[in-house]
Amino acid sequence: MTALALLGYISAALLAQVIVAILFTALRRRPPLLEPAQGRSLPNAAWAGLRAFRVRSREDEDDATSQTSFYLEPVDQQPLAPYRAGQFLTFQLELPDAQGEVKRVTRCYSLSDRHDPQAFRITVKRVPAPCDRPDLPPGLVSNYFHDKVAPSSILQLRAPAGAFVLGDDSSVPAVLIAGGIGITPLFAMARAALATHPGRALHLFYGVRDLRELVFEADLLAMKQQHPNFHVTIVQSCPLPGKAEGDSFHATGFIDVALLRRVLPRGRHNFYVCGPPPMMASLVPALLEWGVAGDAVHYEAFGPASIQSTEQGIAAPLETAIKIQFVTSARTLSWTSADKNLLDFAERHGITVDSGCRSGSCGTCETALTAGEVRYPQPSSFEVAKGHCLLCVAVPTGDLVLQA
Repeated sequence: MTALALLGYISAALLAQVIVAILFTALRRRPPLLEPAQGRSLPNAAWAGLRAFRVRSREDEDDATSQTSFYLEPVDQQPLAPYRAGQFLTFQLELPDAQGEVKRVTRCYSLSDRHDPQAFRITVKRVPAPCDRPDLPPGLVSNYFHDKVAPSSILQLRAPAGAFVLGDDSSVPAVLIAGGIGITPLFAMARAALATHPGRALHLFYGVRDLRELVFEADLLAMKQQHPNFHVTIVQSCPLPGKAEGDSFHATGFIDVALLRRVLPRGRHNFYVCGPPPMMASLVPALLEWGVAGDAVHYEAFGPASIQSTEQGIAAPLETAIKIQFVTSARTLSWTSADKNLLDFAERHGITVDSGCRSGSCGTCETALTAGEVRYPQPSSFEVAKGHCLLCVAVPTGDLVLQA
């Protein structure tokens, strides 16, 4: 072999090594930053599927120590993308039931502060057994958070979601109405709005049983002092003896239209309401009867609570029932429009489906739809994958086959 030929072989070998190295670098799979890597991207979402978070700290927020804030930082230590104040996080937990069997449980909790690139904050109220039914169990997840979740605990959660957010038009005064722990999304809205528009007109009405249930009181006072256009009215339904103060900052009774008319200046307002079912069921229809435009009333109810507005109406019974086949559960049932959505329909017939927000925002109840079509009487803020549907806001237009 000549020296020239040897040099050619060496050059070819070196070139081959370079090509292999380039291909390896370009094609090799990078390790995922998120765990577990399931799900799909949401509109404006920071990540898809579940992501691991570590509890950095916890802090009691009220005198009764029944409402506690949890600060959550991502295990992967990557900065958190901005979210819209008023949105919520969806948690997926593995918890034992009353019989000790571990089951997957999904819950949604509102973010309770404006964006922080390092950590999220949620504030959870402990839910005891009902006073009139002490035989019933206390709230499973809220008590788990209070009793078991400590600094360094690892939790799995989905990206912030939800359409209950403050409008961008700062020229229209916003009225924030909170009942109990419903203060969490509204406090986040106020904090975010005043950080970007310090002069924005905001009116917060915050209803509690008594002053022991107040949360974020020091922050609210500081915000009120720093921002002349931020007005706060604390409303106690059952004040402690000697604590029924009556001034521009306090009121006694319940938040109703009479109080709003007395306190609010004349003119147009946008209303944002979040509270327990009795409050929502009375106040939201009352605002509409007062003459507030439907598109100026925004609300978020606790859990499965919902509000039937006069505009929604009630579906008429079907002359011919629609067949709904649940493949995984091996059940075929008849839909007669007696239920508001497919999730309610499934649960009424004992078919278990994972769900979270029940408002078409978190995507937990997304289910494969292998035959048939659905419609959404209420708009969904979650981007549904092709060939799937959101059971919590979907109703059938004909026979369906669902993988549930």
